[in-house]
Amino acid sequence: MNKYKNIAIIPARGGSKRIPEKNIQLFGGLPLLVHSIQYAAANSEIIDAIYVSTDDPTIKATALAYGAKVIDRPASLSGDLEPTITALKHVLESIEVVVENVILLQPTNPLRPQNLLKEAFEMYQKENYDSLFTVTRNHQKFGKIDDNKFIPYNYAIGQRSQDLEPLYSENGLLYITKASLILQNVIISENAFPLEVNHVFSNVDIDTKDDMEYAEYLYQKLITHNS
Repeated sequence: MNKYKNIAIIPARGGSKRIPEKNIQLFGGLPLLVHSIQYAAANSEIIDAIYVSTDDPTIKATALAYGAKVIDRPASLSGDLEPTITALKHVLESIEVVVENVILLQPTNPLRPQNLLKEAFEMYQKENYDSLFTVTRNHQKFGKIDDNKFIPYNYAIGQRSQDLEPLYSENGLLYITKASLILQNVIISENAFPLEVNHVFSNVDIDTKDDMEYAEYLYQKLITHNS
């Protein structure tokens, strides 16, 4: 049996309600998921193979045209509420390859800092982590509303934003996980390393048309104009 040290998996199902056919909508002149395929291909010194998991024939054709391998995802694993882990596990169970590490690239995060994967993977290997994911620090003042009253969550009224205790959000840019964990239905382990990425691209996760327009603005401003 062949062995791949590291594979990239891009889960890209066809059903999308807010933006129909979202994963193949043109973004920066290319279908959305192609940006993740090209990012993986640009890191070929790390990634041995690129797999797209999809239930959609048009997405399949697009992925194949741009050099990715495709795993046909069954309808039972393609519903709106289906977690990402089932697609990743299905890929590993469908290929006749022994895999050590899985790099998850979500097609809804088409913009990533150029050296992010290289830096993340070096840290992942050096420290012998079993999983790593990217996070972004949030500087907002959060609270909840209870009985029409606002109750601060992470600050005291009058406290300066710069004095807040740091809170972080999972930004979706990148995940690296041992394949053995994926097969146990785990992407982010209890010991996962949260890699802080405070880059403007970490604010892009395309779910709505407004998200797409904001991402396109950043693409034109930071990539096209600097090419």
